[in-house]
Amino acid sequence: MNTKTKGYILGIIAAAAYGMNPLFALPLYKAGMNPDSVLFFRYLFAIPVLGIMIKARGRNFKLQRKEVLPLVIMGLLVALSSLALFLSYNYMEAGIASTLLFVYPIMVALIMAFVFKEKLTLLTISCILLALVGIGLLYKTSSGSTLSTTGIILVMVSALSYAIYIVGVNRSILKEIATLKLTFYILLFGMTLFLVRVDFGKSLLTVDTWYLWGNLIALAIFPTAISFLCTTQAVQYIGSTPTAILGALEPLTAVFFGVTVFGEVLTPRLCCGILMIILAVTLIIAGGNITTYMVRFRKMFPKLPIKKKAIH
Repeated sequence: MNTKTKGYILGIIAAAAYGMNPLFALPLYKAGMNPDSVLFFRYLFAIPVLGIMIKARGRNFKLQRKEVLPLVIMGLLVALSSLALFLSYNYMEAGIASTLLFVYPIMVALIMAFVFKEKLTLLTISCILLALVGIGLLYKTSSGSTLSTTGIILVMVSALSYAIYIVGVNRSILKEIATLKLTFYILLFGMTLFLVRVDFGKSLLTVDTWYLWGNLIALAIFPTAISFLCTTQAVQYIGSTPTAILGALEPLTAVFFGVTVFGEVLTPRLCCGILMIILAVTLIIAGGNITTYMVRFRKMFPKLPIKKKAIH
């Protein structure tokens, strides 16, 4: 298997792993847990996993004093994004929520245009209109009822929070921090939001069966550790742009599990809306200047020595 093929396989695994959030979260909701408790445990279990990954790569945990406050702010932004998305699962089908969340690259492009005065190209404008049409097609569910306004607002808050985080990290002192260490501290500081919301453990809900604890651990491993590791190596093998484009598989994965595991129904109209949103975002990533903001994993690990086959 050549390095390019490996890169695409790893990129697919990374995106698919990240799209597994609903697969592990929804059974926990059904068992009586709320989003705050689920996310508290997800962050709690993911932090030591990332810590082990940092030590395994010979990295340190040192921070400069001036990095702490920006990390706290970014951590709370990511925690807000996670909370809003997981809350939205209570108001709409997980596959649709994950697809709506995928508009965050468009929000990144808009922030760069209006805040940092980057040129808003005709391609970007066309993609925004395409995505809006796609969202319009998703507005009515498979049963014919309209999507919950609360659910839509929650997903948009999640997408906007994540978009601000992406731009903020790349436009601040934090851009010099290796991504793995950055993620470790983002989760560490972000967990404080859930610690407060569960009243420092007094209102924390738990589960009483081993397989549901497995779901909590899986949330920390698959959408976090495995996704990051595979994304890193995919970038090293095939580059940032193809890896970012493969991220379109994230909502598709969520839709797949929503239909096959949770019985969500897809109509031709919903399929068309999902594909329009994914196409719009993919075109923005492929044709715009935001790829460096979308994927900044090169600094996570040293460049892999890729051996080239000798030509006989």
